[in-house]
Amino acid sequence: MTIEYQQIDKEAISSLHFPNTEVLHEKEDIMQRKNDIDRALALGNLEHLKMKIYFEDDTSYKMTETTIWGVTDNRIILKQGVVIPLNRIHKII
Repeated sequence: MTIEYQQIDKEAISSLHFPNTEVLHEKEDIMQRKNDIDRALALGNLEHLKMKIYFEDDTSYKMTETTIWGVTDNRIILKQGVVIPLNRIHKII
């Protein structure tokens, strides 16, 4: 089964609603996501590289391409204070 992700500008993310539920179910997938986020943060801060972030809000699957500037225990931080909850991210490439 292939999931279709709708591309969205990072500026539009702040208007989305994110449920509190986790989108990943396997422990290995959650650990991989953490590793991918750490890698993306380093590449964003050192090289200013944009990453593709695949995530899910309360209505559909979405993707944005941007630099990750920070990470907290619960979310990633993009430019202009835009945030995406960690538990709503499927993958980062």
